[in-house]
Amino acid sequence: MYPDRVVSGMRPTGAMHLGHYHGALKNWVKLQSEHPCLFFVADWHALTTHYDDPSIIESSTWDMVIDWLAAGIDPSQATIFIQSKVPEHAELHLLLSMSTPLGWLERVPTYKDQQEKLADRDLATYGFLGYPLLQAADVLIYRASMVPVGEDQVPHIEMMREIARRFNYLYGREKDFEQKAQEAVKKLGAKRAKLYNELRSEFQEKGNDDSLAQAKAMLDDAQNLSMIDRERLFGYLEGSRKLILVEPQALLTEASRLPGLDGQKMSKSYGNTIALRDDSDTITKKIRTMPTDPARVRRTDPGNPDKCPVWMFHQVYSDQKTQDWVVQGCKTAGIGCIECKQPVIDGILKEQEPMRERAQQYLDDPSLVRAIVADGCDQARKLAQETMRDVREEMGLSYN
Repeated sequence: MYPDRVVSGMRPTGAMHLGHYHGALKNWVKLQSEHPCLFFVADWHALTTHYDDPSIIESSTWDMVIDWLAAGIDPSQATIFIQSKVPEHAELHLLLSMSTPLGWLERVPTYKDQQEKLADRDLATYGFLGYPLLQAADVLIYRASMVPVGEDQVPHIEMMREIARRFNYLYGREKDFEQKAQEAVKKLGAKRAKLYNELRSEFQEKGNDDSLAQAKAMLDDAQNLSMIDRERLFGYLEGSRKLILVEPQALLTEASRLPGLDGQKMSKSYGNTIALRDDSDTITKKIRTMPTDPARVRRTDPGNPDKCPVWMFHQVYSDQKTQDWVVQGCKTAGIGCIECKQPVIDGILKEQEPMRERAQQYLDDPSLVRAIVADGCDQARKLAQETMRDVREEMGLSYN
């Protein structure tokens, strides 16, 4: 069938901070060496909440891409592109909107949640309601098998799966499909054909997911099948339809344990961030002025690390020996707060040094970034066009 592929995107919010790095980018860097990855700037998504002031989108896009590259996203391993430069996203979004029930969009948990959080904005727009559907198109157009998300985004992935399933049910019909599928089964050879039919029955009659996985693995290994026969057999496993769009799986990512400088979530709106490209003096000043345990009014007052935001930074940046030193020193007033903060400063500076070095070449020559993104857009668009060719054909819009 289709190869494993990871797709993920971010809205262009400008320069990235350590919360972004530990919450997503660090995981992206890991994934790019394990699977084919596509990472995109979701500039159309930015318009769903900031349609009245799009002026910062372009500059924020380039700042964000430089930070991705600085963090270790490698354009030789991953495809980096801008959503609006691949117009097929919009076409698939439009076509999916024709068959997606309105109730599916209204029940997405983040829909009402965001309306409440952003009560100062007029979000009674079609674009805001359709945000999860555009998000689905962003993933389904690449037939991605995995999407790295946090717990709060899992409902979005479930909806993507429902949309793909509904699309395949509506449009994956093929004249004499069952007969053609059974002919394809014979091409597996007697032994494999028998196993395929047994596993298909196990899944369809008893809902055995292990049987489904085993059958899919067998089809992946079958060398003598044409692409169309392979598609038919994947569809025949689960019903009587061809699979046109792939149902993606949520690839759960560990939430960032790194708080903001004040202990809240790290966010620009709270003014509590450390940017990926902050210089060493700025980082040192920000950490040194961080609040600590309120009980430590004087240097001689003992404290409790659990009540100190700096301790949460130690849990990310310090080894066990340093953490033990912090706990002992804080509880006995053996060390002062400035002394306690130094290992955190050292840890952040060590982590960011290679990032600043990588970023500098792109700051010195912005044409490098634009070339990387242009190449990425071309690569992404080729994949998107393949999907749309199939989608148009199945929906009767190919006009050959």
